[in-house]
Amino acid sequence: MNPPNILITGCSSGIGRCLALGLKARGYRVFATVRQPQDVASLEAEGLESYVLDLDSSESIRAGAAETLRRCDGKLLALINNGGYGQPGAVEDLPRDALRAQFETIVFGWQELTNLLIPVFRAQGSGRIIQISSVLGYSSIPYRGAYSAAKYAVEALADTMRLELHATGIEVVLIEPGPITSRFRANAQRAFERFIDAEHSAHREYYKRVRSRLGSTKPLPFTLPPEAVLEKVIHALEARRPRPRYPVTVPSHLFAWLKRFLSTRQLDRIMRAAGGGGKR
Repeated sequence: MNPPNILITGCSSGIGRCLALGLKARGYRVFATVRQPQDVASLEAEGLESYVLDLDSSESIRAGAAETLRRCDGKLLALINNGGYGQPGAVEDLPRDALRAQFETIVFGWQELTNLLIPVFRAQGSGRIIQISSVLGYSSIPYRGAYSAAKYAVEALADTMRLELHATGIEVVLIEPGPITSRFRANAQRAFERFIDAEHSAHREYYKRVRSRLGSTKPLPFTLPPEAVLEKVIHALEARRPRPRYPVTVPSHLFAWLKRFLSTRQLDRIMRAAGGGGKR
């Protein structure tokens, strides 16, 4: 039998690359897409099928979806939306362009691609939409407002799709990692320098610590390798009835529990501490 086909976005490094290689090793046919053309060759050298799918471009999204369906002859087991980055900065320092850029990639790009593939899943009577969300998709900490807002939006859209696609054979799943080993800090640092005017901000002392933290390779507490996410994704793909949500790492489990049982003010105190004053 032909191996099941899976499309993954954001495979140049970190979680996406781990998912692509791990699922290929498990016997899936993986289409590992990336934003930058120069990343295609390194994935192909690993034996993966790779091509460009830039989530910031509707033209690229349409072309990437069409290329996927051409290669898999219109038969697709799953879409795994993973591509993206995190925009640091106090909410009051985020220009409209910073918020727009964050939402273009994680929210608008993911949903546009998903909407192109839902008719394929409907026609075949099955499919899995797996969104790599975050602990910040249901818990907010200081100076992560743009990223958290985008992931909250991803979670809201996924919850709504799960209701709307009930009884179609299409499963919608959220994977919610906490800290995972990746290039997330390096990408966040580029976004920070692009959009945040640190020198003229009321938060400039905090931003001095941010620059030091983003340039550090020291892992955050409770950081796990991306294989921890792969384990949950495999369950979401292969379980007869996958869970709607899969927390990954201790903070993801802990914050979900705290949000359920604590008052807002109690939770605020914990989340302010979790922000680490720029040290995390």
